[in-house]
Amino acid sequence: MKKTLVLALAATTALGTGAFAQEITEFRIGILGGENAQDRMNSYQCLADYTTEELGVETKLFAPADYNGVIQGLLGGTIDMAWLGASAYAATYLQDPEAVEPVMVKVNLDGSIGYHSIGFARKDAGITSLEDMQGKVFGFGDPNSTSGYLIPSIEIPQAGEGITMEPGEYFADVVFTGGHEQTIVAVNNGDIDGGVTWADGQGNWEDGYNSGALRKAVDAGLVDMNELVEIWKSEVIPEGPVVLRTALPADVKEKMTTLVDNLYETDPECTYGVFAGDSLGAKPVTHATYTSIVEARKAEIGG
Repeated sequence: MKKTLVLALAATTALGTGAFAQEITEFRIGILGGENAQDRMNSYQCLADYTTEELGVETKLFAPADYNGVIQGLLGGTIDMAWLGASAYAATYLQDPEAVEPVMVKVNLDGSIGYHSIGFARKDAGITSLEDMQGKVFGFGDPNSTSGYLIPSIEIPQAGEGITMEPGEYFADVVFTGGHEQTIVAVNNGDIDGGVTWADGQGNWEDGYNSGALRKAVDAGLVDMNELVEIWKSEVIPEGPVVLRTALPADVKEKMTTLVDNLYETDPECTYGVFAGDSLGAKPVTHATYTSIVEARKAEIGG
């Protein structure tokens, strides 16, 4: 009996310290919406290859149709790593504070880690401001997007008297397009009058700025930025974190954090695809960077 008890206690101690942590047989990376699924997979394939080499297991990429697919994958343990927007991270944290750990954050060319929600319209529509959007259709990407909904829903009503986000009040309609690329294409095609997306706000408008959804759309040949005009710009938003599932073995988390940390030095072209344009790669980040976004998200959902 004593021997059995001692063995049981030893096993419990080992489990507590992670010595008996379950070995992974594959590694699964989730990719938030923003582009069509195949383009997202193509942009991340280099990261998947490096991951397989580093961990010695097969790496699978998942590109769900919406942000919630990645969030639920992380919460349910079917996705191990993802680059989340700040609001998607807040949504994950509010459902389970222990589910994921923020480990790295993208760094802009000037060393900052912020970006903006950008309101835009077609130049030939004669819309140059939110005032010109009165009575028109405004498009937003995804309810779980920081720049594609959360921040605009807070800041746009503060930008002018009488502006609300209720469909049919100030704007003729407020619609969700499904993602950043969908918003850009819808505005460019004239399906909606204006929309919001994300960009670092650095560099040249005609390039789609240095990084972000507009830059990716330009690279893909989807838009000519000279045919679009900026009509609104948010305050600086903290760039979302690369997160790892907390339950992963410690050595896996350490290896993946180091891999992302060194990716820019290892392969700038891969970094360009993963981080949606020009950047300096990534640097460490903690939950503290996102406390204001978590509070904003709680307030928005009435939590």
